[in-house]
Amino acid sequence: MPTNKCTLLLAALLLLPFQQSHAAYNIGPDDVLRISVYGYEDLRTETRVSADGQITFPLIGKVPVNGKSSMELEETIAVRLIKGGFIHDAQVSVTVLEHVSQQVSVLGYVNNPGRYPLDSNSSIVDLIAMAGGINELGDNKGIVTRTVNGKPQRQALDLSTYLEDGGSTPFKMRKGDVVYIPKAPQFYIYGEVQQPGGYRIEPNISVAKALPIGGGLTLRGTENGIVIKRKNKDGVLEEIDAGLNDPVLKDDVIYVGERWF
Repeated sequence: MPTNKCTLLLAALLLLPFQQSHAAYNIGPDDVLRISVYGYEDLRTETRVSADGQITFPLIGKVPVNGKSSMELEETIAVRLIKGGFIHDAQVSVTVLEHVSQQVSVLGYVNNPGRYPLDSNSSIVDLIAMAGGINELGDNKGIVTRTVNGKPQRQALDLSTYLEDGGSTPFKMRKGDVVYIPKAPQFYIYGEVQQPGGYRIEPNISVAKALPIGGGLTLRGTENGIVIKRKNKDGVLEEIDAGLNDPVLKDDVIYVGERWF
């Protein structure tokens, strides 16, 4: 298949490096934390944040953590250990082991659909990259569903606009968002071609460009007498005698006939 803008988009979303910011997570209920204090192994703790956004830490008791980043919580615990006279120079490390409170679902035609942790700078491209990128059947469009004032809202996004030089401002994700990548529009090619089946529609594709996508003609195939089966505006299936320069549309079925020797 020839390289084109859509293929490059899929490759970019698949290979785009993703780096999670340790400091950018906002901790919330049900998150699991690992907390350690340098030089004090006995204080090493793994704990789940309670429903009211608190944890209990040795020596200092309950600590409100809801909405704090890891770095903010590190500072909070260190200050309380120092002010309480427990440790003179407390060096605290907080790691989020499970980020349950702030997640985004990535569904549809991605390589690894599922729920992924959200950090404060995550864009839709970041989340798709975390899900392994768009697979070969996925569209370059994404649909984001989010709840605003208790009501679900849907927004369709052209992902290519976020990857182009000087493109749109990254679309930031919010807690509870659902990203859905639909199946890309396809055409189908059958008959005397090497690799019959369904293929994604590429921009400005013609019958001549569709033939090599289907692996090219078999030894018995001919470019004469190609037929496209296409639904008209009333939904009725019609057969159209097609030339090599004719455009291929969504859901077209191209049939390549057998040559007469």
